[in-house]
Order: sequence, then structure tokens, then C-alpha cells
Amino acid sequence: MKTITLNTNFGVYDSIEELPSDVHDLMLEAVAIRKTAYAPYSNFKVGVALLLENGLTVQGSNQENAAYPSGLCAERVAVFYAGSRYPGVKILKMAISAASSNSTVSNPIPPCGACRQSIAEYEIKQNTPIEIYFMGEIGAIYKSDSLKNLLPLLFDKKFL
Repeated sequence: MKTITLNTNFGVYDSIEELPSDVHDLMLEAVAIRKTAYAPYSNFKVGVALLLENGLTVQGSNQENAAYPSGLCAERVAVFYAGSRYPGVKILKMAISAASSNSTVSNPIPPCGACRQSIAEYEIKQNTPIEIYFMGEIGAIYKSDSLKNLLPLLFDKKFL
């Protein structure tokens, strides 16, 4: 048996104030849109803001449903909207903020597995990495230079 070692690196900002100005503004959009989340079941609200190569931003918040699989995470809401509204326009950066009505979220919250796979599809399609910044409600922000850091053995069309 052989061993494969995978290494990932993340940048860490101690607070939102340390972010570069464009990312700071993007994260503030993510925080603002988070408040529009429809999360009556989990009480866990997520907001996402995307910076597109055309300079526009697209936002999304999670939308739950009593039939849990029927809801949609904030990341996919934003990415799918960007893909349908601005086809062929690259996503450059993604800012994610998460909060709970039950407790203060102070750890950075990354995208779930389904969202990672969806983001991977767009990153592969555009052949350009997407910078992903994620945080909780307060505290540190993690930066990933590419979705591949979050999903190093990603599944894509070459396997089909």
C-alpha cells in the first residue's frame, strides 16, 4: 500500500477589519444578505456574496423547507443565480458568513459538501480558481485560494 499526502493551506485574518478592502466590502454584503435567510427549522442563517469578473456582485442566502432536501444553501443560491443571470462571467471571489439564533458562531464555517461540489463545477468550467473567504458571525476569516483546497479529490466530468 502507498500513502498519498494532501496538503492544503488557508490564509487566516483575525477580523473583518484585516481583510483587503474589496473583500471587506464583499463580506459586509454577505453579512447583510445573511439576515434575509429563511431558516425557521435550523435557525442557522448563511449569507454569500460573489464578486464577478464584470465587477458586479451577486448575493444569496439559505432557503429552508420543511422537506429538508428541498431547501437550498446560500452558496448554491448565489452561484446558480450568477450562472443563470451572467453566463460565461467568471466568479472571482466568494465571501460567506454564518450565524445561528441559538448561539454565537465564532468559528469560520466552510461550504457544505454539496456546495463544494457545485462550486467545483463552476471553478472547473471557468478554468480559474475562485477565492473563498468564510467566517462565522464573529471572529477569524479563513481564505482559500481555490475550491480545490476544500475539496482536493474533487469529482468532475473527466470521471463520467
